[in-house]
Amino acid sequence: MTIAPITLHQPRRLVVGAGTIAEVGTWAADATSVLVIATPITAGFIDRLKLKGHIAVFDAIPGEPDIGTLNAALEVARQRKPDLIVGLGGGSVLDVAKLIAVLWNSEQTLAEVAGPNRVAGRSTRLVQVATTAGTGSEAGIRSLITDPEKGNKIAVESPHMIADVAILDPELTYSVPPAVTAATGVDAMAHCVEAFTNRRAHPMIDGFARMGFRLVGKYLARAVKDGTDTEAREGMMLASYYGGICLGPVNTAAGHAIAYPLGTRLRLPHGLANAIIFPHVLAFNQTVASDKTAEVAQALGLGDSLPTRELLAAACGFCRNLGIEMSLAAHGAKADDLRLYASEAHANRRLMDNNPIDMSVEDVLAVYRAAL
Repeated sequence: MTIAPITLHQPRRLVVGAGTIAEVGTWAADATSVLVIATPITAGFIDRLKLKGHIAVFDAIPGEPDIGTLNAALEVARQRKPDLIVGLGGGSVLDVAKLIAVLWNSEQTLAEVAGPNRVAGRSTRLVQVATTAGTGSEAGIRSLITDPEKGNKIAVESPHMIADVAILDPELTYSVPPAVTAATGVDAMAHCVEAFTNRRAHPMIDGFARMGFRLVGKYLARAVKDGTDTEAREGMMLASYYGGICLGPVNTAAGHAIAYPLGTRLRLPHGLANAIIFPHVLAFNQTVASDKTAEVAQALGLGDSLPTRELLAAACGFCRNLGIEMSLAAHGAKADDLRLYASEAHANRRLMDNNPIDMSVEDVLAVYRAAL
């Protein structure tokens, strides 16, 4: 088997540990104009950055940021002319921060940079401070923004969006509620597992994926049970970071494609949508990725040599035991809408083509129906 070449991009500096958010101020002591992208909740951490320059804040970031959100943030950036941009939040915040860093003083529009390697450059420093353990966005070169008119996500990918500094400070995740901790933790795991069982899987990325899903098996339940368990919180932040690395050269597959309409149509948070879908795709792919699926099942404590039906039940049980409501109907999904979701998910060839086994529209519809 020929192994395809890959290119790995990682932040120029990664700082991990309790209290490390304060290192941002030391690193950026010369910053005179700072724009912090945050949410109203994560804006409460700004003082911990220890920044000295003039700080402007844009905190109107919804769970699924769209083009309107990006344009509003760009307007603030163009007024403030920052020499440092800080993303302070979860994946949505970090994704917006990347795009602001490359677009605020550029002639390029979002449409012109959509897709891979179309960003012309970046002259503004970028610090990414994660406050959840889910997307791993702080690790990567990709950003997703919802197009409300088309109901899909625009993906921008460029090495110019890599952070100069990424901070993984577990203390920032203490206040994340158990339900969000659970859903975003399963999302981090899904990044690792979907890259691990991917058509484009690579031995080097497999290593990061294994580290990620093993950490989830070890620490996620602990982090949900006790939000101030620093060891568990740090373990989950590392799992999320490893998942973010997996997204770059390999990416996710059918699980994320099937979850996306639940975000754009049902307005489900990204982590929750992926947590609901994860067990179904894990079981669906078992027939062609049996050895790797068995590794995942073992790491999560689901059992050994499980038949598909039992694997699905065990994986759903794993998520339910974390407190995740696994029924789409309970989240407002209607049976009549599932075919639309299935057609949209199936049309996402960017991710669907990565799945180790082809899925028809009917296969996708069956996943939604099973999850209803």
